[in-house]
Amino acid sequence: MSPLIDRHGRTKRKLRISLTDRCNFRCTYCMPEHPDWLPRASLLKREEIVRLAGIFVDHGIEQIRLTGGEPLLRPDLLDCVRAIDALRERGLSRLSMTTNASRIAPKARELVAAGIDDFNVSLDAIDAGTFHRLTRREIAPVLDGIDALADAGARVKLNAVVIRGDNDEDIVPLLEWAMARGLPLRYIEYMPLDAPGHWKRDAVVSEAEILAAIGRSHRVEAKPRGNDPATPYLVDGHYSLGVISTVSNPFCSTCDRLRITATGELFTCLFSPVGMPLGARLREGADEVALAAQIAKAVWLKDAGYASRPGPVDRPLTMHAMGG
Repeated sequence: MSPLIDRHGRTKRKLRISLTDRCNFRCTYCMPEHPDWLPRASLLKREEIVRLAGIFVDHGIEQIRLTGGEPLLRPDLLDCVRAIDALRERGLSRLSMTTNASRIAPKARELVAAGIDDFNVSLDAIDAGTFHRLTRREIAPVLDGIDALADAGARVKLNAVVIRGDNDEDIVPLLEWAMARGLPLRYIEYMPLDAPGHWKRDAVVSEAEILAAIGRSHRVEAKPRGNDPATPYLVDGHYSLGVISTVSNPFCSTCDRLRITATGELFTCLFSPVGMPLGARLREGADEVALAAQIAKAVWLKDAGYASRPGPVDRPLTMHAMGG
């Protein structure tokens, strides 16, 4: 079947699927202390998730990442993973998961056995106090989860959102902690995706500032950039570091990803103001041909991205509901 290509010539190969909007953390840049959860009946059932995922795989999606909220809060998570893993016979090559890792320790081996190839763990600071201030939760269960994933033989990558005045002093300590354990790390510039009016441009610690902080005590070399959103660097000649610089140096020209929310809305860009209600169309009885046509149309109309209209996105949907 024909691949998914937008009007800017970008072919889509990656899909992020949110399994739930619920999360046991309360990260200050992601959600309020007392969020309003979506009605459970509005969330996609496992069969609906797999059906939509299959259509995307049939049209060229090679990699799927399961996100949330926190995926570990979904009761049928393992069944979801096994069902999506079965799409490998239709062309899926990689199945990943993003998690805060606080609840993953007891299920690490089961998730690897079920088909997860690699995990992105959110870890915004290694200092316990800073971590608690950012997430309103304790760091110990997260570190236990990371250890459990390592013991299970899983590939793990760490993600850290950097916010001025909150955790910018933890840039080097977190890097050195990750280096000592051989865990790849990606720093992420603070993006305007939280509650309307909360994001401030001066809270963004730019890629250049992150590198300058690291460069005061480590040697940093730039590596060639590919289609991945992170610009790769080599630290001290041996350690792989990435920086996702959406605000200061957008990577929109090479974007190859799409995302589906927990209710089945297709967002062709993280900063799109509206999504296409694929879940609703599916529940109304649309067949695979009709759904594929709607997907192709939405992808074709994808705009240039954040680079063409920088700044906060005007929509009620915040990151915990959109999917990280």
